[in-house]
Amino acid sequence: MERAYVVGHDIGGMVAYAFFRRSPEAVLGAMILDVPLPGLAPWKEITASLFVWHINFQQGPDLPEKLVAGRQAVYFRYFLDPAYFSDADVARYAESYSAPEHLHAAFEICRAFPADEKFNAAQQSRIGVPLVLAVGSESPFLKDLPIIAEAQRAHGCTNVKTGVINGSSHYVADGRPGVVEEFIEQYASPQ
Repeated sequence: MERAYVVGHDIGGMVAYAFFRRSPEAVLGAMILDVPLPGLAPWKEITASLFVWHINFQQGPDLPEKLVAGRQAVYFRYFLDPAYFSDADVARYAESYSAPEHLHAAFEICRAFPADEKFNAAQQSRIGVPLVLAVGSESPFLKDLPIIAEAQRAHGCTNVKTGVINGSSHYVADGRPGVVEEFIEQYASPQ
């Protein structure tokens, strides 16, 4: 089996982490960009903050779909900083979620967080595969990075590194794509 380096941002970071935990023999390393992980510190504190109100909203059954359907561009614009996301970007994302089943699937991701919390909290096996946790220098998760890293170590990850992507907020790949690319190359390239 060919091994790969996995990278994920936000929800994709949660997916990359689950793959890293389930199949460490299949990865050369993993990079999780600007996201706390359900079930690992400081998840409870983060989800209790007003900043992430949308997680609880999106977990509600059916109501989010009813309120957001037909208003996807308005909803996405609320989250997507105009400094990094043009109106054309927002329109493209809105179109991607215009079908009711696509919008429903997006909200189902947040509805799965309680199961993700249980899965992540239960992971205790030792893994020596490199794990890089990185956040933007302007990210609301910057102050939590040491806690997130320590939670990984407490759950068996023995090769954890952290990094900061300068000049970026939460949307690191959109805010600083070249810097993120260099950052990935720094860790993912064979040494």
